[in-house]
Amino acid sequence: MDITERFINYTKFDTQSAEDSSTVPSTAKQLIFAKYLKEELEHEGLSDVEMDDKGYIYATLESNTKKDIPTIGFISHYDTALDASGKDIKASIVSHYDGSDIELSPGIVSSPKKFPELLAHKGEDLIVTDGTTLLGADDKAGIAEIVQAMCYLRDHDEIKHGDIRIAFNPDEEIGMGAHHFDVEKFGCKWAYTMDGGDLGDLEYENFNAASAKVTIKGVSVHTGYAKGKMVNASRLACEFNSHIPDSEIPETTEGYEGFYHLLGINSHCEEAKLSYLIRDHSREKFEARKKFMAGIAKTMNEKYGEGTVSIDIKDQYYNMKEKIDPNMHVIDIVLKAMQLTGVAPKVEPIRGGTDGAQLSFRGLPCPNIFAGGVNIHGPYEFVSVQVMEKAVQVIVKICEITGTFND
Repeated sequence: MDITERFINYTKFDTQSAEDSSTVPSTAKQLIFAKYLKEELEHEGLSDVEMDDKGYIYATLESNTKKDIPTIGFISHYDTALDASGKDIKASIVSHYDGSDIELSPGIVSSPKKFPELLAHKGEDLIVTDGTTLLGADDKAGIAEIVQAMCYLRDHDEIKHGDIRIAFNPDEEIGMGAHHFDVEKFGCKWAYTMDGGDLGDLEYENFNAASAKVTIKGVSVHTGYAKGKMVNASRLACEFNSHIPDSEIPETTEGYEGFYHLLGINSHCEEAKLSYLIRDHSREKFEARKKFMAGIAKTMNEKYGEGTVSIDIKDQYYNMKEKIDPNMHVIDIVLKAMQLTGVAPKVEPIRGGTDGAQLSFRGLPCPNIFAGGVNIHGPYEFVSVQVMEKAVQVIVKICEITGTFND
């Protein structure tokens, strides 16, 4: 099976996660795909294939040398984002893309005028959606690349390598993917998430991240007799958000600049709930941002009465850089692998996070490598077949380079 067929097969499964769920995985439909993956890995001849009751899949490509080589790993998540539908994905291939507009469906066009990223892939074969769903290259492209690379190594015994562990997990898109990951069972010295963007992406810096849930208690009274009595929670929700600087939101920031992101408001006069993301690369600035949000609640309680506004701030993950810096050999190996496979590395901070960030803080250094998805989390998402093939080559080369340890 080639990587195109493998990836498109994966997109046929709806694996969207759900933020407000209390189950693991957050949606039962993720387990349907997990079972398919487990069976596929068994069919491809991998060893130690297992899936736990939470949908975490682990497997091994066994060493083909007697040398003492570190066990390394590759990880991807199989859930898809909440930003657009992941149901009934209709993937299609645009062969030898010529740089023009792509009609995804009648009246739905992906144009390089709006998405100039397309032009970097002229002459390549692009897998696209029909414009009504996301594609799921984040991160089913990563899974396809890992499986394809393991099959390649299985069939090319002349490439010497140690034990290679792979793992696929649910719920990354809701920040929970690494929470139930069994690092001890995985048994690796270090690993790589195949969850980056376009060709050459290599990331070992990411946001420090927290969520903030704000609840505002109001008092509902007939509007004709509301003077001095009503407390309109919906209006107070607007007031709360007005304290967030316009210069510190996703729409106005880039690079290392942090932000506050209003995910949503659910409100009526009696009660309002606001959900925020808090992000910053600097741990010091991150802590200051959390204090700022708590300060807004304090100020409003002083104005409207204690208990009017409550805020629950929870850390989600931290910048992996502080854990990668003492282990820079894991980056040097990728850079060498990219050089040997003709990939120009693009080392940039992630304006987001990966499972690898959490895993790095649990003792498993785990930087992030490109998987190829572009315009992810939306209906104009696409992935280049040639970029996925390059990712496979990089994985293989990482395993080969690691196999030369102790020479």
